[in-house]
Amino acid sequence: MPDRSPTLYDLFARTAERTPDALALADPPNKRRITGDEPVELTYAQAEIAVASLSSQFIRSGLPAGSIVAVQLANTVEFPLTLLAAWRAGLVVALLPQLWRQAELAEALNRIGARAIVTTGRIELIDHADLAMHAAAEAFSIRHVMGFGSDLPDGMTPLDWRQREAFAPNLSINARKAAIASFDITKAGMTAVPRSHVNLIAGGLAIFMESALPPGAQIVTTALLSSFAGLASSIVLWLLTGGALRLHHPFDPQVLAEQIRAGECDTLIAPAELALRAQSALIDAQPSLRHVIGLWRTPERVASSPEWKTASAKLTDVYLFSEMGLLALNRQDDGTPAPMTLTAAKSHQDTSRAGELLLTPKGTLGLRGPMVALAAYRPPHKTETSLLPPEMPPDYVDTGYPAKRTGQDGEIMLTGTPAGIANVGGYRFREDDLEQWARRLAPGTVMMALPDPLNGFRLAGRSNENARARGALAELGLNPLMTEAFRQRERQA
Repeated sequence: MPDRSPTLYDLFARTAERTPDALALADPPNKRRITGDEPVELTYAQAEIAVASLSSQFIRSGLPAGSIVAVQLANTVEFPLTLLAAWRAGLVVALLPQLWRQAELAEALNRIGARAIVTTGRIELIDHADLAMHAAAEAFSIRHVMGFGSDLPDGMTPLDWRQREAFAPNLSINARKAAIASFDITKAGMTAVPRSHVNLIAGGLAIFMESALPPGAQIVTTALLSSFAGLASSIVLWLLTGGALRLHHPFDPQVLAEQIRAGECDTLIAPAELALRAQSALIDAQPSLRHVIGLWRTPERVASSPEWKTASAKLTDVYLFSEMGLLALNRQDDGTPAPMTLTAAKSHQDTSRAGELLLTPKGTLGLRGPMVALAAYRPPHKTETSLLPPEMPPDYVDTGYPAKRTGQDGEIMLTGTPAGIANVGGYRFREDDLEQWARRLAPGTVMMALPDPLNGFRLAGRSNENARARGALAELGLNPLMTEAFRQRERQA
């Protein structure tokens, strides 16, 4: 019997057929500063034509169904259009974090065997077209380097969603086949995490059911789309509600407030720490807001976070366990975080399971659910036989977060962060890697992860010549979080 589960493109196409004239996507108002292009707004009918055009361009370039296309784009309409076009053409999208530079890009492209890379001419002051060309030169599998924007370098194929051509037919895709591949940093190093359309929809449903977003929700998101959490909380929620998605390129509070007011947005997706800090300055000042989806890249800090005091908008805490999965819980009536429990997480309106937690024998949190990519995190199979039961059921993954019981009703609390991993604003690093990169510089150079109230951790470096260390790391192709760890700091008088 054929698989009848819808793909993410199917969800989009159904809404486009039902409400073609409704607003679908909107650029950040400051797009010209970000990529050099003018901001646009697209109805579902316009977006559908743009998606079909991009899909045809992918197919015409010779990319067969099942090929992996790596994407590094800003939070503009080109990102969701590229995702939908790739899925329409039966391609798998590899999500490349925006701060990654040549070293990480080349490693990721080689690890997954990507056939193409899609980027834009520039994002802010960074020449991403040049980055893509150099990274592609180190990846033997790359056959196409594609880009949006003008003034692209020689050898890069231009993409244009405004282009009109004979559209290729929509391919019939199995929703249980891979739709994306994201990247995680574990103790073993960089790990590619494939997910199907079903996995992605399950992640979005976990948030959708808990937050009870209305049909046709008017959403503004500051979440970067280059991770499982970014897609599930933004793209999937948008497709599930059939509303409008306004993209914000983080982070400009004034521009964000303008977007909320102009679009009369009822839903904001943002880092939870920022939402809690901006309750009076931003949230209370926006009477249209009814739902705030707060993303916690540092889930161990939820229990000790401030109370949510905004009565007009409901806060949903979303615990993010790197690329493994997520858990969504609404704040209690008094504004305090709801307790995590070992029982199944259920929606507010039915008993369907969105996820389940357990404590592992190692005292860490285990996660199970239809969103979890088991194969990427499952430990190597042990060949020896044993009469003892396995440490964990085969359908769980170990998040690595230390946890303990706090009550009689299955309540648990996270007590720390995964050992050996530093999380800096959603970017994860192995602490061993930081030490190895520091040893490649001048003697006495030190790089470490220090606690930070907003990002969880921040990278700090110390060297006899900070400017030279910063330049050397940039030449090695490392991302700005590493290079700027050695920025010159002003001395206090």
